[in-house]
Amino acid sequence: MEPVFFKTSDDILIAADYYKGNTTKGALLLHMMPANKSSWRHFAPLLVGEGYHVLAIDFRGHGESGRGPDGYKDFKDEEHEASIHDIAAAIDFLKQRGANTDHMILIGASIGANLAIAYMALHHEIVRAVLLSAGTKYRGIDALHAIKSIDVSQRLFFVTSKDDVGSNGSNYDMNVELMNAVKEGVEKKWLVYSAAGHGTNMLGREKPDLAEEIVRWTAL
Repeated sequence: MEPVFFKTSDDILIAADYYKGNTTKGALLLHMMPANKSSWRHFAPLLVGEGYHVLAIDFRGHGESGRGPDGYKDFKDEEHEASIHDIAAAIDFLKQRGANTDHMILIGASIGANLAIAYMALHHEIVRAVLLSAGTKYRGIDALHAIKSIDVSQRLFFVTSKDDVGSNGSNYDMNVELMNAVKEGVEKKWLVYSAAGHGTNMLGREKPDLAEEIVRWTAL
């Protein structure tokens, strides 16, 4: 693993962990809140084993990135929405390291999942995403609206847990709403756990093993 830094189009310094792959495949890992890039360190090597160049970033306001580690606590919705620029810069970094856009996958948890949906709605060249505990709308990132623009060329893997209930309601119910909003023809998979929690906390909690399921799906 190599610690790296790069700038976004709006001049925010982003910190990331880069794991070198040996193919043209790329995977971008997007953490939940509060968390940072370290939440993916046990999972990332599994993708490297499949040849992926893997990049786990700290979103702006988190970890070692600009305005981190706790700046996100004071963010307005507009500042969270601006994190989509972090994704764009990260994808550019992966391309510079040999990953091709048409072999790129986004894997996001919670707010990271919402941002993945928002990015893919605008960039149909990114054809796959794994969405752990995506919400309909969170911190201004309206995934329910964005997901209607997902193209039939793209594929989505939703993961949720029935015990994941917070102030915004049931994540299971939100996932149902999100999937129902996807246009006909978009390929989607859904994995539901009973008591696995939220976001990256679901990794390693129940069977089937989530990490193994993600790796298997990326190979299809």
